[in-house]
Amino acid sequence: MPHPVWPLFDLRVTTPRLELRFVDDQLALELAELAAKGVHDPAFMPFLMPWTDVESPQQQRNTMQFYWRCRAEWSPAAWHLTLAVIVDGEVVGTTGATAHDFASLGVFETGSWLGLEHQGRRIGTEMRLATLQLMFAGFDGRVATTGAFDDNGPSLGVTTKLGYAPNGGTDRLRRGELARTLHFEMPRAHWEANLRRDDIELHGVEACRPLFGLT
Repeated sequence: MPHPVWPLFDLRVTTPRLELRFVDDQLALELAELAAKGVHDPAFMPFLMPWTDVESPQQQRNTMQFYWRCRAEWSPAAWHLTLAVIVDGEVVGTTGATAHDFASLGVFETGSWLGLEHQGRRIGTEMRLATLQLMFAGFDGRVATTGAFDDNGPSLGVTTKLGYAPNGGTDRLRRGELARTLHFEMPRAHWEANLRRDDIELHGVEACRPLFGLT
């Protein structure tokens, strides 16, 4: 049944390879268990916040609380859209977007992760394209941004392949040591000319638009 009070529960994106679905409690639990199995080599930290360094079961609890917090703190002025990535009926990772004053600025930042067992299958590119299609075609985005540490080859590979433009960098502390984050952006015109696809379908978008401050 439709969810008129919280229409994000009906939000989906489908491609020939995968589906994106807004993270409800069941998907949050599946993502929490998937993350606990491993997201990256323990010797390498791809995230600014080292949330994967926490032991189980606290890591799963923290992950569940993160998804609840994203819903509880949602407002048109500031939101974090979380989407589970599903391949052949199995949750394999997550993707999403964050923004502040999106209705006025049209700028959003994407982020994602895949379970270790699902990496190396080119899922990362497909789920990034699906996310961009949702944000540009569904929610009228103007500029997509993203970032990654300069030694995060897989993430930078997807970003480069899709044609993002470099946009500087920032020095950060990662596990207490200096690390460089590289920033990238993609204007809507680049997506329209090079990446928009006819085989990516959006579902439930119209009912969600007021939650993004869109009419």
